[in-house]
Amino acid sequence: MDNTNQFKIQTEQFSDIRILRYQVPKFDELKLKQKELLYYLYEAALSGRDIIYDQNFKHNLLIRRTLENIYKTYSGDRKSDEWNQFVVYLKRVWFSNGIHHHYSMDKLMPGFSETYFKGLVVGSDFAGFSANNGDINNFIDTVVPLILDENIAAKRVVQDEGVDMIEASANNFYEGVSQKQVEGFYNNITDVSDNRQVSHGLNSKLVGQDGAITEKTWKLGGMYHGAISKIISWLEKAVEVAENKTQQAALQKLVEYYKTGDLKTFDEYNILWLKDTGSDIDVVNGFIEVYGDALGRKATFESVVSIRDEEATRRAKTISDNAQWFEDNSPVNPAYKKEKVKGVSAKGINVVVESGDCSPSTPIGINLPNADWIRDEHGSKSVTINNIMVAYDLASRESGAIEEFAFSDEEVKLAKKYGILATNLHVDLHEIVGHGSGKLKAGVGNPSDTLKSYASTLEEARADLFALYYATDPKLIKLGLMPEIEVGKTEYNSYIRGGLMTQLVRVELGKNIEESHMRNRQLIANWACEKGKPENVIGKKIKNGKSYFVVNDHEKLRGLFGELLREVQRIKSEGDYKAGKNLVETYGVKVDYELHKEVLERWEKLNIAPFAGFINPRLTAVYNNDAIIEGVKIEYPDDFAEQMMEYAEGYSYLPDYN
Repeated sequence: MDNTNQFKIQTEQFSDIRILRYQVPKFDELKLKQKELLYYLYEAALSGRDIIYDQNFKHNLLIRRTLENIYKTYSGDRKSDEWNQFVVYLKRVWFSNGIHHHYSMDKLMPGFSETYFKGLVVGSDFAGFSANNGDINNFIDTVVPLILDENIAAKRVVQDEGVDMIEASANNFYEGVSQKQVEGFYNNITDVSDNRQVSHGLNSKLVGQDGAITEKTWKLGGMYHGAISKIISWLEKAVEVAENKTQQAALQKLVEYYKTGDLKTFDEYNILWLKDTGSDIDVVNGFIEVYGDALGRKATFESVVSIRDEEATRRAKTISDNAQWFEDNSPVNPAYKKEKVKGVSAKGINVVVESGDCSPSTPIGINLPNADWIRDEHGSKSVTINNIMVAYDLASRESGAIEEFAFSDEEVKLAKKYGILATNLHVDLHEIVGHGSGKLKAGVGNPSDTLKSYASTLEEARADLFALYYATDPKLIKLGLMPEIEVGKTEYNSYIRGGLMTQLVRVELGKNIEESHMRNRQLIANWACEKGKPENVIGKKIKNGKSYFVVNDHEKLRGLFGELLREVQRIKSEGDYKAGKNLVETYGVKVDYELHKEVLERWEKLNIAPFAGFINPRLTAVYNNDAIIEGVKIEYPDDFAEQMMEYAEGYSYLPDYN
């Protein structure tokens, strides 16, 4: 591994995006069998890459391959301004896994003209295009409006009130059906009396045709067969070199799930996966998160392949070992607390490769599985991605953002001293005991059914509030997790600053907040700001014509976080859609225009792209003369476009339309 001080973290910046790299500590110290396992899981992860493109928009694969063929074969001028605009657009498509912005969900509009784009097509190798009957004019007529007409597929996910969210959303989870039909279809097959209900619709596309509604399941022999067959072949190799029998059983069950598409099998896999707490190597691979569906039902493909980080795991394990204490002492109504917290396992990891919805933009923590009944009966597994957090920290230390938006020198000093520890603790508490806490009232259905489009935002708010409530608790000092309460105060300062101001740099001026995590953060910060006004808990201050939000009383702010946590848990436990909707719409969606304008102007002067994503390391198997792996080499590429083209050449297993 390169020396951290010499390793280049940021490789480039374009549009609103920074491209970073991360390292994998101690990879060379692994045993050969472990490296072999990582290699197979690495290949399985990348084999599913095309799926997320098709899920995000029906025409994404056609568009991406068109752009890639131009990038590879165009024979014209590659130094003009419009060519540079074309390259930036292609990089944005790669970064967002399609033609819609990964955060705002708005369609990405190119900086080149229709005339120029047609010239690019004509000047490229036509054999590389998916042409309509070999007619270049028909091909151009098909592709041009998909890319350049802002009214076609204007938004990937629409969650606006008063519209049909299914018909308005451009994603490829539904076709020929309305929101009312979708809700009716799943209501009819959901048995609310079944305490172990499968997650209906998680791995399928719902299609309406000739008055009938059917599901196209994502499985071997079904939709996405080409990619899934490759995933299976690599997972079967991984089974043979699993670290232990528990891991082996889990991987075998995952293969069975991919072959059958049976959601009961998926639940069985999750339970087996939870039991595997002893392996150093772990993997998430499947249709997991539902943020990309306005109704919170369809899951996008993702994969994360990782190695245990011993130092980060010690911190996470301390929290998980005390999960019952956190549950018992939370301000939540006792009726909605777990009497016995089961199976909360936690660890720190170093990621080796990510794919699908986790790449290039990645989470920093994961808590799975998502099914509430499995959490209740079997617990959850939580991870904090240590090497990603280290890379973020190294890339942002000298950015100037803290100095620009923190009100006082004291606030800046605290952020510099404790910022990374405060963030790590927040992520651990959020993932380990936040998502793993609480229970539903008897007879209340799955939150995706009861809270619908607001379920994801409210769940993230619930986990964040749990973490925030405990961030300034002396218990963390007693457990050796932080040296003093100032660590928690640092997190409070950062959270309010981020929720009310700095996260707005990710939103276009005049637009509402759409992404669930951003809605959650603004909801919490806005609510606390309003409810704390009588006692001036959070104050808005003006200095040199600039706005700042300052926490005046951290202890009272903790009380407000506890009050809101109690209410959000009640909403989830009781399935109170009306209250949940009111909370999100009142505090989490709309943005103060003048404040937003000011934040954008201040941020622009810093010249920092608001979004960041990563180039993956490259694993290469070294075979002997008998075709047996005798080594696995890790490399750290530093060219984003080169990696994306490498993936396009090596992992395109789906047709343009599925």
